[in-house]
Order: sequence, then C-alpha cells, then structure tokens
Amino acid sequence: MVDVSIVVAAAENGVIGADGDMPWRLSTDLQRFKKLTLGKPMIMGRKTFDSIGKALPGRTSIVVTRDSEWQAEGVVAVGSLDKAFDLALEIANADGVDELCVVGGGQIYAQAMDRADVLHVTTVHASPQGDTVFPAIDLAVWQAVHEEPVPAGEKDSATTTYRVYRRKKAG
Repeated sequence: MVDVSIVVAAAENGVIGADGDMPWRLSTDLQRFKKLTLGKPMIMGRKTFDSIGKALPGRTSIVVTRDSEWQAEGVVAVGSLDKAFDLALEIANADGVDELCVVGGGQIYAQAMDRADVLHVTTVHASPQGDTVFPAIDLAVWQAVHEEPVPAGEKDSATTTYRVYRRKKAG
C-alpha cells in the first residue's frame, strides 16, 4: 500500500506562493521537506518546478504540464494528474517505498486533496500577500495525528508549526 502524501508550507491565511516563489525563507522546513521526500516520487506542477529551478537529487520529479513540448533535465513530464499518479505509484512500487509526495502548487494540491491519505502541513506564522493558496483542510475529513511547534532557526523568517493529518476512516 502506497500512501499519497501532500507536503506543503502554508501561511496562516492559506498563502503558499507569491509571484512564482514562496513569500518566506524557511531553511529548517526545507530540511524537513528533504527528509520527507528523499527516495520517493514527487508530483508537482510546472510552475512549482520552475520555482525550484532544477530536479532535486535523490527523488523522481514528475511534472504535470499542459505543454506537450516542455521538458527539463532530470524530470518526467506528463500531461495530466492521473498520469502523474499512475507513474508515481509505479515508481514507488518498483523502488519499494510506501509513499509518494505531492509538492505543489495550488492547482495540483486542490486536485490531489481527494486522493491524499496524509497531509504534512507546515503552518507559517505569518500572513503574507500572495497569489496562490492551499485549499482549506476539512476537519470532518482530516484528523491531526502529530503537532510540533518549530521555533525560527537562524535562517528562517518566521516560526512555524508542523502538523501531520491523516484521512479519517469512512463509516
């Protein structure tokens, strides 16, 4: 069984991006992101890939794009989220990992919420302006199973709270 995990950092007002970038610096959270995603297939939209700028080492980057000509070194481009999930599941099974990670952006998160089993949410204690938001977490569907306050490190622009949510069992 492969869990579908969403990994996101979102401000208290839901903002996750502004002008193609994150509106904060969170070195501490980037280290957590690396630990969570290393060795696992990652699904992202093209704009998210563009904001990262390159394929991240040690994990397969699957980029969803409508542009059939688009390509980048070290990534697999697909034309739909369905194809991305099929490929990520195939890779996870072949590599013997129990999780695939959806890492952005806003449209991809919104489309993936119904398929997700786990949410790894870093709440950034700030309310920046932005043009991309994370969908609201419905507590009738999701249950917080872990919560950890994270003080701002030396290279962080804000304090955060890291939470893990699991989808509640139906019935």
